[in-house]
Amino acid sequence: MKRRPVRYTLLLARSGGGSRALTFPGWAFGLFLAFLALWTGVNLYLWHRAREVRALEARLHALSQEARRLSLALEAEKAQNGALSQEAERTRKELEALKKAIEELRRRAGLSPINALPVRYQEGAKGGGAMAAWTEVEATLLDLKAQLAELTPALERTLEVEQSLPLGLPLRGYREVTSFFGVRKNPFGPGVEFHDGLDFSAPYGAPVYATGGGVVARVGWMGAYGLAVVVDHAQGYQTLYGHLSRAAVRPGQRVARGELLGFVGSTGRSTGPHLHYSVYRQGEAVDPRPYLVGR
Repeated sequence: MKRRPVRYTLLLARSGGGSRALTFPGWAFGLFLAFLALWTGVNLYLWHRAREVRALEARLHALSQEARRLSLALEAEKAQNGALSQEAERTRKELEALKKAIEELRRRAGLSPINALPVRYQEGAKGGGAMAAWTEVEATLLDLKAQLAELTPALERTLEVEQSLPLGLPLRGYREVTSFFGVRKNPFGPGVEFHDGLDFSAPYGAPVYATGGGVVARVGWMGAYGLAVVVDHAQGYQTLYGHLSRAAVRPGQRVARGELLGFVGSTGRSTGPHLHYSVYRQGEAVDPRPYLVGR
């Protein structure tokens, strides 16, 4: 018995009017259902992919924002490191100037030159950036601190000796020398004589000051020098201030540079008010003029 083909009828009715019937074979209806399922699947797939794309776009945007933030932070850090490096370089130059000053003070104090910088300082110079620069600065500070610790007592001793040396003028405001060191014409008769100091012209009663720190060795009458004061200084130096009208110190008294010793007079072998000033080194009279350089 022959099987009849399956057929489907679609009835289309219009409101207020007639109707129309459409008849389809079974295979056409199956094809339509297959097409509808395929179309629905494709749309679901495309919708799912579109959602993934939107999620990726959102993630990409977030990553882009994060990258920009990190880039700005990196630039700020670079700028900060650059400023710190410049500050470290300025500090290093100031420390180098301080090091030179310390070297000069060490020379004056009779100490050996500053040793080479520590190994860690030299290694720091090989690196880069602000951290390495500040490591160098810290190492230099430690080195200079150690040098100062060694320098301070030696420098204090040196300054004490320098303050004790006879340097400067014994009078203030009176610089005219009327008789120099060496052989001169005898002011009291014929012939020549050796003059072991300088004679400064000054009015009677003008103050006379010590040219260096020391201890008063003698005060009193000293023959041709009249009333005089002798001061012992460091390194075998002595100074004599002669023809005074009055003394203001006593033997054994410690005096500083610029301290009052007495007053100008005309005592002893003198033709008028003036100050005789002599400098002795290891007991031998020397020309005082090189020691008048101002302080």
